[in-house]
Amino acid sequence: MRSVAVPPIRLPESGETMRLAVITLVALLAACSSNKPSPQRQPAPLVDFQPTMAVRAVWEAKVGKSDNYIFTPAVAGNRVFAAAADGSVSSIDAATGQVAWRIEAGMPLTAGVGSDGETVAVAGKEGVVLAFDAQGEPKWKAQVATEILSSPAVGERLVVVRSIDNRISAFDAATGQRRWLLERGTPPLTLRTAPGILIAEQKVYAGMAGGRMVALTASNGAPLWEVAIGFPRGTNDLERISDVSGMPALSGRSICAVAYQGRIGCVDMQSGTARWAREFSSAAGLAADPRFVFSADDRSVMHALSRENGVHVWQNDKLRNRGLSAPASFGRAVAVGDSEGYLHFLSREDGKFLARVATDKSAIAAAPQVAGSMLIFQTKDGTLAALANE
Repeated sequence: MRSVAVPPIRLPESGETMRLAVITLVALLAACSSNKPSPQRQPAPLVDFQPTMAVRAVWEAKVGKSDNYIFTPAVAGNRVFAAAADGSVSSIDAATGQVAWRIEAGMPLTAGVGSDGETVAVAGKEGVVLAFDAQGEPKWKAQVATEILSSPAVGERLVVVRSIDNRISAFDAATGQRRWLLERGTPPLTLRTAPGILIAEQKVYAGMAGGRMVALTASNGAPLWEVAIGFPRGTNDLERISDVSGMPALSGRSICAVAYQGRIGCVDMQSGTARWAREFSSAAGLAADPRFVFSADDRSVMHALSRENGVHVWQNDKLRNRGLSAPASFGRAVAVGDSEGYLHFLSREDGKFLARVATDKSAIAAAPQVAGSMLIFQTKDGTLAALANE
């Protein structure tokens, strides 16, 4: 198997720029290693607009750089947990930004964080899974066969990880003992990105290489259903990449997902029966709320579709080629980060720009996280910050 990797906050402004956040579409070809945009893929310049949504900075903290990985902060109760490539793990008060504790994991990290407020889990180099308690004290260490790029999922007394060999491993959250393992075959080429795992209602939902999404019984890993989100097709391995991207999104009784070179759609969370699906391609992921499903396609064009039936509602192509993150539904806006550290707030209803926030000029690769009335985000250079809508 090869994988392919295709500071103080300034408040809303009206003009600036970005580029493809490392969803590292990975080809093991040296010619594919350049991060410079081709003349055909130059980022669109930021457009001017009159902000109609007031966004203010609540707090910010430095948590360490992400390097070539994607680190997603975890919100659990009144805490935000964040990690960095150098091995640091931080617990921060969600209301004030005050650092409660910061520890060193003892090794470089490749993914994190997952937490239910009692267990804090991160992934170390070469497939190590590390768990800490709510005070930052080590609980256990476990090992899987290959590298982990996705944040561990914590819930139902489990820590669940997906490694790049297309295996899902579940460990007892208290002891680290392996509870179950799901193995799937791996296509010749896969995206070097961070597909998420969602734990809800005693089930584990996960996107897989090859465009499949699975639902498993949390207690024993027994498969409940498996559906195709993407269909590998094409004349070569690169054209046949069709991996599920980002975190599955649960809304109502539906779970929604999107695949690179595949489809976007929602299925019944209990049976896996398709509610709707349509052709789409995204390496970033999606977000869903009671009315809409949002996603940036592989050209960084933002789309909104009806959650009920998949009807296309709007698109905004003014951020083309700016390497957008997975979005987050936030009040009357959908928020999305770009590879130059800008957060864009678009109207949920029609996709028009509402506000823009400039951060530390480094990419926002992970989806912003909603914590009550605040939006939490982490940049590649290690700024963790909270914004609020005034």
